Amino acid sequence: MIGGGHAGAEAAWAAARLGAPTLMVTMDPAAIGRMSCNPAIGGIGKGQMVREIDALGGLMGLAADRGGIQFRMLNRRKGPAVWAPRAQCDRRLYADAVRDMLAATPNLMITRGCVKRIEVRRDGGQHPIIRAVRLGDGRRITCRCVVITAGTFLRGLMHAGERKTSGGRIGEGSAVCLSRGLEELGLRLGRLKTGTPPRIARDSVDVDRLEVQPADPQSAPFSFMNDAISQRQICCWITYTNERTHELIRRNLHRAPMYSGQITSRGPRYCPSIEDKVVRFADKPRHQIFLEPEGYDSDRIYCNGISTSLPADVQEPMVRSIEGLERARIVQHGYAVEYDYVPPEQTRATLETKCVGGLFLAGQINGTSGYEEAAGQGLVAGINAAERVLGGEPLVMGRHESYIAVMIDDLVTKGIVEPYRMFTSRAEYRLLLRSDNADARLTPLGRRLGLVDDRRWDRFTLKQAAVAAFIAWAKSSRHNRLSQYDWLARATEEQAENIDWRPWKQAMLSSLKQGSDSGRRRLVEADDALLAEAITAVRIEARYEGYIRRQQREIERHRRMESRRIPASFDYAAIPHLRHEARERFADVGPRSLGQAQRISGIHPADIAVLMLYLDRRTEPSPTRRLA
Repeated sequence: MIGGGHAGAEAAWAAARLGAPTLMVTMDPAAIGRMSCNPAIGGIGKGQMVREIDALGGLMGLAADRGGIQFRMLNRRKGPAVWAPRAQCDRRLYADAVRDMLAATPNLMITRGCVKRIEVRRDGGQHPIIRAVRLGDGRRITCRCVVITAGTFLRGLMHAGERKTSGGRIGEGSAVCLSRGLEELGLRLGRLKTGTPPRIARDSVDVDRLEVQPADPQSAPFSFMNDAISQRQICCWITYTNERTHELIRRNLHRAPMYSGQITSRGPRYCPSIEDKVVRFADKPRHQIFLEPEGYDSDRIYCNGISTSLPADVQEPMVRSIEGLERARIVQHGYAVEYDYVPPEQTRATLETKCVGGLFLAGQINGTSGYEEAAGQGLVAGINAAERVLGGEPLVMGRHESYIAVMIDDLVTKGIVEPYRMFTSRAEYRLLLRSDNADARLTPLGRRLGLVDDRRWDRFTLKQAAVAAFIAWAKSSRHNRLSQYDWLARATEEQAENIDWRPWKQAMLSSLKQGSDSGRRRLVEADDALLAEAITAVRIEARYEGYIRRQQREIERHRRMESRRIPASFDYAAIPHLRHEARERFADVGPRSLGQAQRISGIHPADIAVLMLYLDRRTEPSPTRRLA
């Protein structure tokens, strides 16, 4: 593993736990698990992915539960399909949790170093295969697979006004040699940009003048292994920019690297700098800012909403023009980072590169933004690297199975023009891909892979037994001419929330006491928190049952398209009736199935019809074979 960020941590954790001898190479072991930007985990689409990582046996949810200092469930006013857990974390506690778990992982070693070159060999095949890596200090490490999770460090260049500094993160260097090594292997690189806001001293903020944002009264953990969050929860605060702030920014746009021409690469559309907001949304009189503490004992507050690369002498008055921050003292100025990435069409759905066997990419190197997106890719890359070494089957999930699969399919099929961020709107089956049912969807898969240990599996099977028992009881009992299950499906959110569940729970458990098998006895002895989880799961399933059946039928139709495989050697140039653009796009992506082919950007239904025709001709038996 090259890199120790969120992608690298998950990749190393997964590969080592699957039994593959694993080495993590990082420029600074003390920076493993470090939160480069906002110390927060989860959010819309992202929180669902963290639950999926946890259900598969990953570590991000466990670390977030240990380090979280303000838990909130977003989108509560909407349906459960888009509920999204989020936690503001203590930066130090989160990183400590990640390092502690990695340190206790068998088969995993960590070394300080910077990879200079990746060596490959040719065994008579079409593509080279990983042979070894060379470190900057001269060490040569032989290996069969490499997972690169370099974050923003590939030729990283930081910008603050006219000032440019080499590095992928404040106070840390840049990986220049590795970029050159990837180009030598035949990979095409591009440039992207991200940014971060200033941090201000907590004691310089007038919190009495700010809007308070409290934690949820009852915190919902990320990990399915945890019933509750026990640590103290804190509040955050909300303030806003104003016309004075905007005027100050407009007067200094010529000094902003994004507008002076100093930065030419694309930044994230959905997390723009404050300069971008002022220009693109000129009609808005103010923009919201979340003031989020970086930890229990930290003196720093993260100013979420004013990411900037303006020079320091402009950032100072800009921050102090904001209500409640008139006396603010900046302890770290905002800056932008440009870095290399590998356009993801060059990568397979396993996250293995197409041009080098055994070379996997995960995280921002694939053009994504965000800790959660990186962690999801890291987990998949680590699993597939281990499976390649150990001779197992590669993991490729379908879009109906997880947000992680949606993200990877989007990347390798459609490519990107700007940093990719996960949203629930990207998933066509989001009624199935809820945060509450990630364990039901993915824990059996994690068990088959070998990532889910006995303790997690026992807890999962107990909860599923409770769900099955509650459904059986609810459908057989009566309530005003309706079964309890039908009533649940029709109940409003308010009705369901205000119900006294204790009699229902007691009735369900009483009916189970008649059973004699050990599974039922375990269920009777289960704690209230787990049974409450099961009841909530049934309530949501009942509410969406009709829609879920409809989506399952759609999935079956799409599965037939996914089952029509396209040979890796298929020659698209030999199809005369295919548009030139379609030939190019098919050749660039190399779709594994008709389903993936029809999702490629720029492909028309007519192109798929032509492709199907030629695939059918290719698989038709020859006249001789027909006679036989």
